[in-house]
Amino acid sequence: MDRDRLNFLFLNIGHFLDHLFILIFATVAALRLANEWGMSYAELIPYATPGFVAFGLCAIPAGWLADKWSREGMMTIFFIGIGACSVLTGFAQTPLQIGAGLFAIGVFAAIYHPVGLAMVVHGREKTGVPLAINGVFGNMGVASAALLTGYMIDAFDWRAAFMLPGVLSMAIGIAYAAFVFSGRDIRAAEAASGVAAKKAAVGTLTLDKATLKRVFAIIFFSTAIGGLIFQSTTFALPKVFAERLTDLAGSATAIGSYAFFVFAAAAFAQLVVGFMVDRYSVRTVFAVVAGLQAVFFAIMVQLTGVLALLVSLGFMLVVFGQIPINDVLVGRMTRSEWRSRVYALRYIVSFSVAATAVPMIAGIHAGWGFSALFIVMAIAASLIFVSVLMLPNTRAVTGAAAAPAE
Repeated sequence: MDRDRLNFLFLNIGHFLDHLFILIFATVAALRLANEWGMSYAELIPYATPGFVAFGLCAIPAGWLADKWSREGMMTIFFIGIGACSVLTGFAQTPLQIGAGLFAIGVFAAIYHPVGLAMVVHGREKTGVPLAINGVFGNMGVASAALLTGYMIDAFDWRAAFMLPGVLSMAIGIAYAAFVFSGRDIRAAEAASGVAAKKAAVGTLTLDKATLKRVFAIIFFSTAIGGLIFQSTTFALPKVFAERLTDLAGSATAIGSYAFFVFAAAAFAQLVVGFMVDRYSVRTVFAVVAGLQAVFFAIMVQLTGVLALLVSLGFMLVVFGQIPINDVLVGRMTRSEWRSRVYALRYIVSFSVAATAVPMIAGIHAGWGFSALFIVMAIAASLIFVSVLMLPNTRAVTGAAAAPAE
C-alpha cells in the first residue's frame, strides 16, 4: 500500500473513532446509567452537553493550529488524546465526573473534522467520492457506538465501552506518529520542488464575490440545521427503538443491533451522494436529499414496530447522505492554506447547534415524547430544502482550472 492510501486509511479510521467516542454515552445513558444511578433519561443526558459544546467550539483553535503548525501533528494528538480521555471517563463515579470526561473527549474530538477533512480533499480534483468514503467510516462509527456499547453493557459493564476503544485509539495514534515521522523526507522534497503547492491548488473554483457570499451563507445555514437533525437522530435513535420496537427488541444488545443495522446501512448513502455531486449539480442533489428528510420525518411521527424500523432506515439514509455535500462545497470554494479554518467554522456551527440537540431532546421527550421531536425535524428539513433552492447550479470540478458557476 502506498503512502497516500495508507494516510487515507488512517484518516478514515480517525473519522470512525471520532463518531464512536462522541456517541458512546448516548447508548450508555439510555440502556444502563439511568437505572444504575437512579436518574431519568431526561435528567441524565444533559451531562453530555458540555462535550458537544467543546466538540464545536474547539474546532476553531484546532483548525488554526493545523493550518499554522501541522495537520499531521494535530491528527496524532487527536488519536492519543481522545483515547486517553475515554479511558479516564470509564472511571467516573458521579454524573459530574462523567460530564467532565465527556467534555475532555469533546475537546479532542473537535480536532478531526477541520483537520482530517482538509487532508482528505487536499490535492484532489473530484472530492465527492473520497469525502463519501470517509463519511461512511464516520457513520460506521456512529453505528458501532450503539452496537459495541450495547454488547459491552451486556457482556461486561458500561465502563468497558469507554475504556477498550480508548486503549485502541492510543495504539493507533502511536502507529500514526511513526507513519508521519517516516515520511518527513518525502514531504520536504515535495515542498522544495513545488509539487506541494500544485497539489494545494487543485480542485478550487473561482466565483464572483456576491455568489460566493450567497453560497457560504447557505452552507452555514444548512450546516446549522443539518447539525441539529444529525445530532438529534443519532443521539436519540437507541431510545426511540427502546420505546417503539418493544415487540422486536428486549435487551440492550438487541436495541444496539437494530440501531447498528440502521446506521450501517444508511452510511452507504454517502457513496451514492458523493458519486452524484462529482457529476451533477450540487443544488439538485442537495434539494432531493433535504426534501426526502422532511417526508420521512413527517411519516415517522406515530409509527411503531417494523414500520418504524423501516422509516428510520429511510430518514437515516438521507440524513447521512447529506453529510458530504457541504464538505464538497467548502473544498471547492476555499484555498488549501486556510481550508482547515473554514472547515473549522463549518463544524463549529454544526456542532455548537448540535449541542442544543441534547437538552432539546430531553425537554421534548419529557413533555411530549418523540412524536413532537419528529415534527420538529420535519420542519427543520423543510427549511434546508428552501435554502438549497437558492444555490447556484455549480457542477463538479473537471480539472485544476477554475470553473464559474452556471
